[in-house]
Amino acid sequence: MILFLLAQITPVQPIVKGTGLPPAVVSEESGVLVPIDALFAALAARDPQAVLAAMRPDAGATVAEEKPDGTRSVRHMTAVQFAAMVKPGPERYAERISDPAIEIDGDIAMVWAPYVFTIDGKPAHCGYNHFDLVRESGRWKIQNVTWSSRTTSCVAQ
Repeated sequence: MILFLLAQITPVQPIVKGTGLPPAVVSEESGVLVPIDALFAALAARDPQAVLAAMRPDAGATVAEEKPDGTRSVRHMTAVQFAAMVKPGPERYAERISDPAIEIDGDIAMVWAPYVFTIDGKPAHCGYNHFDLVRESGRWKIQNVTWSSRTTSCVAQ
């Protein structure tokens, strides 16, 4: 004996031609990443003005560097000094973060993530990025970027 199961099929109306899908919902977390992605694109383009556009005018940048010989240094700079380090050249720069931890409270946010900075596809340095962001007039901007930097044990992502 063969049993047939009857399933009720809900009819689906055809999509009206010329209409697109609704716009993707942008999460608050993805919004926080917008200026960080813009900063990385500015570094790749080697565009100091685009670096400044991702940051607040009074922003800062701090690097805690560990050299291969074990010596360490910490250097703080203004956004303008940070952007001035970005110079034209033939090398291809790329920075990638992975698994960012994002915390948001009202109009402030924090992003913490491991990164690898490559030059012409080869790891140049790596460490962790820490971004402080502020939302003003509905747009996130970088208030401060702090990163550790080492040249050992860096693997391209």
